[in-house]
Amino acid sequence: MKLAVVGPTYPFRGGIALYSTLLVRALRERHQVDFFAFRRLYPRLLFPGSTDPDPSAVPLVEPCSPTLDGLDPATWFRTAKLIVSARPDLLVLQWWTAYWLPLYRTLAGRARAAGVPVLTIVHQLVEPASPNAERLLTRLALRSSDGLLMPGPVEAELVRRWFPGRPVRQGRLPAFPHCPGERPSRDEARRALGVDPSAPLLLFFGFVRRYKGLRTLLQALARVPEVRLLVAGKFWENERSYRERIRRLGLADRVSLVDRYVGNEEVARLFAAADALVLPYLAGGQSAVGVTALSFGLPVIATRIGGLEGLVADGETGLLVEPGSSDQLAHAIRRLFHEGLAAPMREAAAREGARRSWGSLTAVVEELAAELIAGRATEAPHASR
Repeated sequence: MKLAVVGPTYPFRGGIALYSTLLVRALRERHQVDFFAFRRLYPRLLFPGSTDPDPSAVPLVEPCSPTLDGLDPATWFRTAKLIVSARPDLLVLQWWTAYWLPLYRTLAGRARAAGVPVLTIVHQLVEPASPNAERLLTRLALRSSDGLLMPGPVEAELVRRWFPGRPVRQGRLPAFPHCPGERPSRDEARRALGVDPSAPLLLFFGFVRRYKGLRTLLQALARVPEVRLLVAGKFWENERSYRERIRRLGLADRVSLVDRYVGNEEVARLFAAADALVLPYLAGGQSAVGVTALSFGLPVIATRIGGLEGLVADGETGLLVEPGSSDQLAHAIRRLFHEGLAAPMREAAAREGARRSWGSLTAVVEELAAELIAGRATEAPHASR
């Protein structure tokens, strides 16, 4: 097949940029893929994180055409023209926030008008903690898609109700093989980080945002005195308020904060040093961080929301708790370290991480693509009458 894929990639940072790059790389093993990327994403006013390039010494790079500027509609129309003129069998778009509604509608509308079916990969249906209007905007945007690939069963069922009869699939998030170099042992990683080799250590990784529940985790940690926590990721909120909370809870000697974007070459050391990853999310859909943990054979303690329930097999690859409950989270942390769960969970997590391949995801994309292309071909004779 000939495919056109739109999404962010290097020099932009974050999970969706990595996902786009790895998706294109996997699809190019079997198909011809034109990759249309961004040269600018958001206006500074709407983006609390850093707009600096990915600082990784060894960035993940895939050849692309950086034709899109999120703030310049003229580039949207030029890119749509390029896509249509390339005559792909399928256009693959990605959705994660209602900010992209105008651009999304432009690309999808022009492609469908030219007879090119559109497949949308949804990373999160609605941005957590967003106003109710965002759900309406999301529904309006996704009407322009012929088929959808969803992050979890709840989101998939909702979209099926929105668009009866439209092809909808659920795709498991693959592992992100973006960490160069050798993976250090637990002891080597801890020596490099200056962490006591015998201390129970939890990892909270990624951008720090309110919906990710770090406050709940700190409350829980105060009830499990022997456990330490490493928080590694850029704060999208006031870091000072977290430091003050840490001080009030008496956690200053047990919590370390690394307030910056972590480069690819540093990821392996952090995950190798930890005993478990914690995803205490209050809302959200899926987590590339959680899949990365599994690929390192790291148990995951997570909340029962969105795609996290499908990510963690409760009692096997990790433990699940209710969102916002510091009591349940503290109990899960105690269980991990006091009931001998860590070792068998590590083995189960490693097996699950190995199963989450990009080949499995591209097979779902190919299945949907074949269905959409066939459906468009049967519509064409009727459209010409």
